[in-house]
Amino acid sequence: MASGAPDAFTPDHVLAAMATMRSPDASKKTAAMDFLTRFQKSESAWSVTVAMLQSSTEAEALLFAATTLKGKITFDLANQVQPDQLIELRNQVLLLLKKYASGPRPVRVQLCVCLAILAIQMTTWKDVLQTIVAALGNEPDCHTCILDFLRVLPEEVTEGRKVTLSEDDLADRTVELLGDNADHVMRLLTEYSQSSPTAAKNPLLLECITSWLREVPVSTIVNSPLLNIIIDAIGDESTIQAASECLGTICRETRDVDENIETVQTLLPRIIELRPNIKKYVEEEDSESFKSLTLLFSDAGDAWVVAIAREPIHFRPLVDALLECAALDKDCDVIKYTFGFWYELKQYLVLERYIESRLQFVDVYSKLVDIMLLRLQYPRPDPEDVEATNAANSITNTALDLFDGDREQEEKFREFRHHMGDTLKDACEVLGVTECLAKVLDSIQAWTGKCAALVTPDSVPNWQELEAPLFAMRAMGRMVSKNEDTVLPQIMPLLVQVPNHEKLRFAAIMVFGRYTEWTAQHPEFLEPQFNYIVASFQIESQEIIRAAAQAIKFFCTDCRSHLSGQVIQMQQFYNQILDKLPEQSQEEITEGVANVVAAQGLEDIYKLLKLYVDPLVDRLMRKANAATDDKGKLAIADHLQLITTFAQSVVPYVPAGQENPAVKYWQEVFPVLSTVLENFFSFTPICERVCRCWRVMVVSYRTDMTPLLPQMANKLAEGFTVSKQGCFLWVTGAILREFSEDREQVDAQITESIYVFFENQATSVLRVMSELPPAELPDVIEDFFRLLVDALLFYPHKLIPSVLFTPIFEAAISALALEQRQPLSATLHYLRDLLTYGSLNPASSTSAIASDASGVPITPNPQLQGIVQQLLAAHGEVLVKQVLAGMMITFPRDCFADGSGVLLSMFELLPTQTTVWVERTLMMLPPGTVSAGDVQRLVSKIQERLQNPVQGGLRQVRALLQDFTNTYRRRYVAPRDGLGQLEAARFRFTG
Repeated sequence: MASGAPDAFTPDHVLAAMATMRSPDASKKTAAMDFLTRFQKSESAWSVTVAMLQSSTEAEALLFAATTLKGKITFDLANQVQPDQLIELRNQVLLLLKKYASGPRPVRVQLCVCLAILAIQMTTWKDVLQTIVAALGNEPDCHTCILDFLRVLPEEVTEGRKVTLSEDDLADRTVELLGDNADHVMRLLTEYSQSSPTAAKNPLLLECITSWLREVPVSTIVNSPLLNIIIDAIGDESTIQAASECLGTICRETRDVDENIETVQTLLPRIIELRPNIKKYVEEEDSESFKSLTLLFSDAGDAWVVAIAREPIHFRPLVDALLECAALDKDCDVIKYTFGFWYELKQYLVLERYIESRLQFVDVYSKLVDIMLLRLQYPRPDPEDVEATNAANSITNTALDLFDGDREQEEKFREFRHHMGDTLKDACEVLGVTECLAKVLDSIQAWTGKCAALVTPDSVPNWQELEAPLFAMRAMGRMVSKNEDTVLPQIMPLLVQVPNHEKLRFAAIMVFGRYTEWTAQHPEFLEPQFNYIVASFQIESQEIIRAAAQAIKFFCTDCRSHLSGQVIQMQQFYNQILDKLPEQSQEEITEGVANVVAAQGLEDIYKLLKLYVDPLVDRLMRKANAATDDKGKLAIADHLQLITTFAQSVVPYVPAGQENPAVKYWQEVFPVLSTVLENFFSFTPICERVCRCWRVMVVSYRTDMTPLLPQMANKLAEGFTVSKQGCFLWVTGAILREFSEDREQVDAQITESIYVFFENQATSVLRVMSELPPAELPDVIEDFFRLLVDALLFYPHKLIPSVLFTPIFEAAISALALEQRQPLSATLHYLRDLLTYGSLNPASSTSAIASDASGVPITPNPQLQGIVQQLLAAHGEVLVKQVLAGMMITFPRDCFADGSGVLLSMFELLPTQTTVWVERTLMMLPPGTVSAGDVQRLVSKIQERLQNPVQGGLRQVRALLQDFTNTYRRRYVAPRDGLGQLEAARFRFTG
């Protein structure tokens, strides 16, 4: 595997490369991976994999060989195997399958997949099942092979889009392999199931039935002896999982209950018969069987939910079975499988036509809420752990780790509780919010009566029983009306009295934050809640502090009119605690107080911004003066975000002709931001945050920013020249949009000046792109072409005729050599928009296209069309070459759609020339990777589609190109020595 040496693909070399993959040497592993990838796409892989399967004994090598053979048959059969060699290949696979009939199973399964994929593509092979059954014989191991093949065949046929058959051929082959064989397969499976007791309980038999359910009418299986086989298998520990999945799939296939009503009526009592097993498995602590049975009941409930809503009494036993599964799930392992059913049933029960059914199930959902309140409780620690923790810590309730240090388990429990919260919302819709809140109140009062008197400063007994209803209340918040006056007025006073326990205080704060809209309508509850949250900042718990900061944000947003009178005192509180908060909490509380400032009168905005933001600016200057390392510089960037938040939130309405007080204040701050920027041009995060702040100002205050534009433009130009960072172009794009000719109250001279500023910025970028290769400028390229999309949208009549238009196009083509998604997407979006100007439907802002007196758009500017078409005539071949090279070799998958969009536009504008350019490009591909015949067939199909729009036209051309490039990409590795003739030319700019 030496660099530059021809690849030698032999079994020994492949085994050596596989051994190298286990090496700790990263460079050797990379070389080995590269070698194995090339091997799998080579023609030698056919003989080498067969040789390895015939002679090797190592399980890993056997599985690699079988997997490689599967890939070859899937992707390379049509191009690397002659038609007269197919029978020999089939016989080889059959012999190998018989050889590995007894295992290893992964190898046997892969060989079955090989045979199935071969059967799909070998359209002359008509007696597939008969040949395989005859070839494998009647030994028990061979029965297993046949079952494995039958199991994978429907899966592979339905995934047949991987192979190279046309849609019509694949449809015909599907009928031959599945539809025509369905009865034969059912006979085989029935005969096998009756051949012996062992066969009847073979999980593979059940998996086969499951696999063929899409092809065989479900009623055929339900009315056959196979149903009894499936039901009986559910009672056996070794087969319950496969049998439950099989019966669950049968239920899912009867989802259209009107079409399958007789089948449903047959299945329902058979499934209900299994209900006693729920309690049995729970008592035996057989968690896997309990899970399988719960999944089965859930599948039946989900499938028949409309029938349940129509006939609640008849189907009630099934609903009760699901409720029992939820009630007995003490470990919270299977209740989640029922959530989907409760949601689907709720969707019907809330409809007026099912009001009677809703009344029938009110008690079920009431019990479900009780179960949820129980399952929401945090786990209770072992008493011995509590005693040990108490001995070592003075604050027992916060020191105890409820999950024994298992952070993953803790996170899963948190996520699980949020899913339960969704089910509580479903129950609210069925029962009514008041009833659900009453259950929360009952739980709180029950805990109070039982445990409140036992609370000490260091101990809150059974706190889990109080925390769970608080979480439930928070989860139901979205369902509760702002006008709820029955239960919430009783609950809210209790919450500010919860004991001082970390989990309880956190839960109470989160409830307050969730119900701020309700509190805004009931301001008599605001003060105690707000004081409770403010006091929480004194507690040494990061979790509580983060919750309190988030709650402050919601209070200040929803109750800002009630808090207006405290805006001065709030600044003192804000200034005192800000430095004690983590970064995210600083941003949240800043957003909150900024909303209160924004609610003040226009006459107060300037002085309040000065009151709140001046201390932030002072902090910024101190941080800037003290920053000597990256940590200090990052602190500056983070702090800039707080200032930006005020610019984003405090956006007063200012009548025309009046000075904007917010802009007046930002004019005072602008020199400070400029100085910070100048001192840290070399530190990207600070540049990005300052630019973000300026961009927010432009978007927030729009044309009121006119007084600041000259200073900002100078700093943006200087910033890009010095730092070569794309964030400066990002702000330029915002200015270009907000001060475009489409905007009202924008002076024409200002618009012209802004466009000149844009051209200067574009010239600077082109010079940089001429000096450095695209790989060193991905961020600049991304921001530049996003800026150009805006320029093309708002100023097409200036950009397209300009002297920069062609160099920009050439720069875009050079940028297509990149392999990162974001800059490529930006470049391709620009090219797609640009190409529309050569057509009758340009991607322009509405007023950029002239309209007649009645407002009807006039035909697009023929001058612009002519310029674009001349550009494409001169440079279109290079564009086609680079887009095709990208789609076949270098583009990330997310860019394929935009790449094909560019080609489609080229075919629309210049169909004949583009077809020729595509053909020339494909002939430049590395020798041996594509034949002249393949290229000619593709070109002929393209020409046929272009000449016959009835056959799909451009849409079909796009599909042809995507299929061709996808197939090429799967088969061949990108050349190690570059792209050769497809390599992008280096961009040069002399302007």
